[in-house]
Amino acid sequence: MLLEPNGAQSGIANETESIVDLPTSRPTEKPTAAPTEKPTAAPTEAPTAKPTEAPTAKPTEKPTAAPTEAPVSEDGIYDKKDDVALYIHLYGHLPSNYITKKKAQELGWTGGSLEPYAPGKCIGGDYFGNYEGQLPTKRGRTYHECDIGTLGKSSRGSKRIVYSNDGLIYYTGDHYETFTLLYGGDN
Repeated sequence: MLLEPNGAQSGIANETESIVDLPTSRPTEKPTAAPTEKPTAAPTEAPTAKPTEAPTAKPTEKPTAAPTEAPVSEDGIYDKKDDVALYIHLYGHLPSNYITKKKAQELGWTGGSLEPYAPGKCIGGDYFGNYEGQLPTKRGRTYHECDIGTLGKSSRGSKRIVYSNDGLIYYTGDHYETFTLLYGGDN
């Protein structure tokens, strides 16, 4: 650097002085985009809950099926296998449309169809001896029988239910040749 006669510095450098290079921008191969002022999205407002009505219970729809009732009622009239077996199982006795052979005989019945002597009635409630020993025995156990499917029929047929005083209920469709346990266990 050179000094002027008045002592001021001269901006002219001589050859012996080193020149300091200041950093300069050099062009890049791909020009970069100049920053622009793009508007930004407005800040999102904090969500606010919208007032709603208090929840209320919707009315229930009508049931598609009637409420479950006992499949057989104690005051009903039954003579089908499943109905009579269930009836005995639930109530411990025969439906009221059954009468014993003795009662039927008092009405004039001597065999065959009961309908002319006791319309709407079936034979049932008489002692069953189990003399062939096909059903389980136990001290104090007794069996009784009733006709099945004879209501309004011209004969008593071969179908019977045989039931014990301790809950066993059997069906025979072949007049005591074979038995099928419907209710009760192997007591």
